[in-house]
Amino acid sequence: MGNFFWRTALESGNPATQQGNVSELVLHTGPAVQMVLYLLLAASVISWAIIFSKFYQIYVARRGSRRFARVFWDTANLPSIYAASIEMSTSPMAQVFRAGYQELTRLTGNSEPSKPANRVAANGTGEIESVGLAMQRVIREHVRWLERSLAFLATTGSTAPFIGLFGTVWGIMNAFQGLSSVQSSSLQAVAPGIAEALVATAVGLGAAIPAVMAYNYFRRQVRLLASDLEHFSVEFLHIARRYFL
Repeated sequence: MGNFFWRTALESGNPATQQGNVSELVLHTGPAVQMVLYLLLAASVISWAIIFSKFYQIYVARRGSRRFARVFWDTANLPSIYAASIEMSTSPMAQVFRAGYQELTRLTGNSEPSKPANRVAANGTGEIESVGLAMQRVIREHVRWLERSLAFLATTGSTAPFIGLFGTVWGIMNAFQGLSSVQSSSLQAVAPGIAEALVATAVGLGAAIPAVMAYNYFRRQVRLLASDLEHFSVEFLHIARRYFL
C-alpha cells in the first residue's frame, strides 16, 4: 500500500505497528482503500438511518390500522366511522376506508350512506368495481410509500461485500508490490499491508449484513400490512355490495 515503507518499521520494533489496532490500520491505508472505506461507511450510516426510519413507519402504520379496525368493527354507523377515520391520519386502513366511503357516497348520491334505504338501482357490478378501484389506488400508494428506500438496503446488501473485496484486493496488490523494494520478503514484512487491506472486507460485511437482514424483514412487514389492507377492502366491498349497491 501507499505507506508500505512506513509499515516495514515493524522490523525495527516500532510499537505503533505492533499493536494491531484497527484504527491504526484504517489511518495508514492507501488512498484507494480509504476511499472504499469512506464509501462503505457512508452506505452503512445511510442504511441504519433507513432502518430506524422504517421501523418507526411500520410501527405507526400497524398501530394505526389496529386502532381503526377496532373502531370499524365496533361501530355500526359508516358516517361515524368516517368521522373517526379523519383523525387517524397515520392509519393506512383508515385512509383506504375513506377512499372507499367517498366513492360510495358519490355513487349513492347521499352524504351519509348508512342505511339500506340508500341502495341504488344502477349496475351494481360496475359500481362495486369503482369503489374497489378507489381503495386499491390508496393501497398501492401506501405500499409504495412503505417500500421507499428499501431498494437502497438491497443495493447495499448486494454490493458492499464486493466493494470491500475490491479494497482488499487492491491493498494486497500494493502490499506485495512493496516487497520488491525491501530487503526482507518474510511474512512479517507483508503482514501489516495484508491486515490493512482485510479491513475493507470486514467493513463491507459490516455494512451488508444489517442491510440484508433489514431488507428481508421490512419486505415481509410491508407484505403483511398490504395483505391486511387487501382483506379489509374485500370486507368493505362486501358490506357495500350487500347494503348499498
